Amino acid sequence: MGSTALFATASLIWGSTWLAITFQLGSVAPEASVVYRFALAAVLLAAWCAATGRSLRFSPAQHAWLALQGTLLFGLNYLGVYWAEQRIASGLAAVLFSLIVFFNLIGARLFFAAPTSRRTLAAAALGVLGVAVMFGPELSGSAGRASLGIGYALGATVFASAGNLIALRNQRHGLPVLPSVAWGMGYGALVIALVAAVEGTPWSFETSPRYVGSLVYLAVFGSVIAFGAYITLLGKIGPARAGYVGVAVPLVALALSTIFERYEWTVTALAGAALCIAGNALVLMRDRVSRAP
Repeated sequence: MGSTALFATASLIWGSTWLAITFQLGSVAPEASVVYRFALAAVLLAAWCAATGRSLRFSPAQHAWLALQGTLLFGLNYLGVYWAEQRIASGLAAVLFSLIVFFNLIGARLFFAAPTSRRTLAAAALGVLGVAVMFGPELSGSAGRASLGIGYALGATVFASAGNLIALRNQRHGLPVLPSVAWGMGYGALVIALVAAVEGTPWSFETSPRYVGSLVYLAVFGSVIAFGAYITLLGKIGPARAGYVGVAVPLVALALSTIFERYEWTVTALAGAALCIAGNALVLMRDRVSRAP
């Protein structure tokens, strides 16, 4: 696949997973759905690693870091996303999650001493302003359910950003990406299973085509194929240009939410979404310029 096809694959699949998650919400508890998804994805990715000769062996200390990565990135993060989408439209959750670009910048600055430019700070302010404009009516009104969904989505974004920082740390210490992700997904599923046990969450499984189809899609396409396409894209064009996937994903998610969830746009929602996406694009443009030879 060429770079354009890889970009489109990652953007369209990840953009559509926000809607696919809504098909998981219903009779099955979100905790159970998260466990099913990432346990299946972990098995599939581990099988792929074994088939392609990638070692799945790590030291006990490395497993501890992989467990932390999986807990944050595939466990608590996605549990927050599923809880959020019970209360707000999937496209809105995707826009909120795009703030991860700015959380990553803050984390990289605090923990890896990464430089931060004035343009980057301006981009971050633009993104935060966009979110404030877009979600201001929900936060200022009496929509308690929506406010709780926004809180869950923001919490999920923080967990995902922390997981990204741990993943960066693991890569810098030489841990291979795909085997690390396979173990991370397994650990994430295990942690959420423990959370469900503590909560006393009932375990069930829905055999409807809607539930099973979305589960397979999220595990195979959303958690394995899209990730593989994105990793390949990173190797072809570098992280600066590949980062524009993060701009395309909320656009796809918003379009699908408008079509299938009948999300009704307002002037403030349009303005807020535009500001947030523009902030993402601006910070990635800056990243591209700074990395240019």
